[in-house]
Amino acid sequence: GQVHNWLDRYFPEFLTVFKSWEGKAAIHFLKLEALPYELVKYTDEELLLSLRQVVKRSIGLKKIRALKEAANLSIGIRQGAAMAKLELRALLGKYDFIQMKFEELDHQLDQLLDHIPGVTQMLEVSGIGRDTVAGFFAEVGDLRDYQHPRQIVKLAGLSLKENTSGKHKGQTKITKRGRKKLRALLFRAAMILVAKNKAFKALHIYYTTRSHNP
Repeated sequence: GQVHNWLDRYFPEFLTVFKSWEGKAAIHFLKLEALPYELVKYTDEELLLSLRQVVKRSIGLKKIRALKEAANLSIGIRQGAAMAKLELRALLGKYDFIQMKFEELDHQLDQLLDHIPGVTQMLEVSGIGRDTVAGFFAEVGDLRDYQHPRQIVKLAGLSLKENTSGKHKGQTKITKRGRKKLRALLFRAAMILVAKNKAFKALHIYYTTRSHNP
């Protein structure tokens, strides 16, 4: 949000060239600490040579020329250039620090998952990724503490209940009396499985199209 705020003030056209400022090429151009009126002074070849230090392909002269054109027409603030650059340097430094911490956490997460029984089997299921498995175990803990899968269903608030009152028979819905994060994680995982896993897709079609109790 802070980087977007900076771009809105000093180079609002930047995101018309790059969809996100977090891409390697976009960050590289931001780290040049050149305001739009300064960026246009670079030659295309200078910018390309500089870019190739971080991005070997996919982005070339066409993108550079589009960026320079946007910079040439920019309505960004020109006053206070020195402080603007200092602010941007601080923001990008903070971003790099956070990304480094995320990488450290990812490494620790991989090490923890290596020692949890059942992780390998779960990851073999097409459509299930590491983050889903990690989130699942973070919510349910040790699977050996459960005697039946229905206990996890109940923990997630996915148990079914029928809304009835006297002679009125209402709809059957899930209780939602459980862990909201676990329920959300299982829902997202199910959506991916139905889309990408042939077995789950077939199961979903069967349950939703069968003539009895669809």
